[in-house]
Amino acid sequence: MLKPNYHITILEKSTKLLSKVKVSGGGRCNVTNHCLDNNELIKNYPRGYKELNQVFSKFNVQHTSDWFKKQGIVLKTEADDRMFPDTNSSQTIIDCFMNLSKKLNISIQINSEVLSIEANKDKFNIITNLKNYSANAIICALGGHNKTKAYNIIKQLGHNIIEPIPSLFTFNLPNESIKNNLQGISVKNAQIKIVQNKLQYNGPVLITHWGLSGPAVLKLSAFAATDFYKQNYFSDILVNWVYPLKPIDVELFIKQFQKTKHKALPYSQSMFDLPKRLWEFLCIKSDILNTKPWAEINNKQINKLVQCLCNYLLKMEGKTTFKEEFVSCGGVSLKEINFKTMESKLVPNLFFCGEVLNIDGITGGFNFQSAWSTAWICAESIN
Repeated sequence: MLKPNYHITILEKSTKLLSKVKVSGGGRCNVTNHCLDNNELIKNYPRGYKELNQVFSKFNVQHTSDWFKKQGIVLKTEADDRMFPDTNSSQTIIDCFMNLSKKLNISIQINSEVLSIEANKDKFNIITNLKNYSANAIICALGGHNKTKAYNIIKQLGHNIIEPIPSLFTFNLPNESIKNNLQGISVKNAQIKIVQNKLQYNGPVLITHWGLSGPAVLKLSAFAATDFYKQNYFSDILVNWVYPLKPIDVELFIKQFQKTKHKALPYSQSMFDLPKRLWEFLCIKSDILNTKPWAEINNKQINKLVQCLCNYLLKMEGKTTFKEEFVSCGGVSLKEINFKTMESKLVPNLFFCGEVLNIDGITGGFNFQSAWSTAWICAESIN
């Protein structure tokens, strides 16, 4: 809804506008995710899913797609349900917002760092490094940060801040041989499990020169963010390379294979559609040598192979931030926000949207979707 009588000013600390939009999706901008069922959509948010159920009832993925279409931008859906502009360029989204800002006479002030905000009866006094501003309402969209001090201006207004910690990260395995021998190998559907708390997720897994990455790892890192933080990112990780198969299924298959291919050498044929290098690596870990045919592989070796395939133990010792798309959990306490309006329950006419809140989603466009939705509600709610 356009409100032409409003005078809107955007205060930007840096000289770079929409920098996160620019790098998202490898420079293509992963605008949202083609998850049209709100009940399924909220499952992609480790924190804030209950509140977002109310938010998405007002502005969801379909609304986002329709909004961009009205601006002349068509979103396309890829095989993994991520949605991008059909130009495959984040500049398309940036230009859309910048052009709308000009059209609506929205003033953008760069190099303007907000130092403090004073809330009076019906006005805000905003102190920046360049000049002071007076406002009837404020939408706080300062994003997610990894330091609590970044939220000081909000704390000064009386809000509680949940300590920010990393949410999307990959697993460092400095003492595991798997990263040295198999970097670059990916498995289409593996299961990653944390031994200490049994949290687990499955999906594509990539072995890198530092450890493990891929959608399954990133999803687990988000849902177990607080657990990993408490463990100082030291944890025992179990990998089922042949998920959804269970140990009993794998054992039966191998023994049946052994009977029919008893003369074949173990390395001659990779099983379970695993990459050949990974299969050979796991055979070696199971004390199975390629000089002996399957007929000479004993039960002890088969049991070790089943264990390696279904419950391969890795020692996680640290994390690595996921590229430039850093996401943190933490921020403004959700208890202090009215999610019907996105207005503060403590300070009238102070609104919040996006990652400044203690809301975060997994990779795949979900963080942008919560930002679009909460921002839309803010704009609709200001009188």
